[in-house]
Amino acid sequence: MPRLLIVEDESALRRALTINLKARSYEVEGVGTGASALRAAAANPPDLVIVDLGLPDLDGADVIAGLRGWSQVPIIVLSARDSQAQKVRALDLGADDYVTKPFGMDELVARVRAALRRADVQDLAVGPLVTTPSFTLDLAAKRAVRNGAEVRLTPTEWHLVEALVRHPGTLVSGAQLLAEVWGPGYEKETNYLRVYFAQLRRKLEDSPGRPRHFITEPGVGYRFEP
Repeated sequence: MPRLLIVEDESALRRALTINLKARSYEVEGVGTGASALRAAAANPPDLVIVDLGLPDLDGADVIAGLRGWSQVPIIVLSARDSQAQKVRALDLGADDYVTKPFGMDELVARVRAALRRADVQDLAVGPLVTTPSFTLDLAAKRAVRNGAEVRLTPTEWHLVEALVRHPGTLVSGAQLLAEVWGPGYEKETNYLRVYFAQLRRKLEDSPGRPRHFITEPGVGYRFEP
């Protein structure tokens, strides 16, 4: 039974969504704030998230960005905001679909089914806590710990870490990392990766000169090994 997380501050709508989706054999958890959504997703990762953009504490876009820091769970935006700029921003941040209010329940359920079909099972298995013999990463809290002490990583270092640990054991090309972290047009700036991975290894690896976890495949890319 797929588990859905609904992030909607309108209690009547949240209740209606919960009732209708449970009737269609989904397990549903509903929350009313962005902070509670991030906590709930970290504590018990859902199979799909439905999120409103107009939340009382965080913008829904911040929730999307927070989830994308450690998870590839399918995200469907359900919002009254219908401008093209809002839709593009949500999709660029990592949302998989965008449904404008008012909406039809049958259409929403069809989009849920489609998003779940597209979901990569391997990506969904990646949780917020990554543990290695050398360090521990809490991707939801943006916290790194090595030898019992917290290690400060810069936003760019976190972005690189997240891009790799979402796909453990998988080779990610240097061009892909550059485009994801720095944006289009930086695909040839390989010196950026050399500098930042050297910093990450000094901070996290037991032996930076002989890295065990952040592996370079010369001329090709990088790989994270737990």
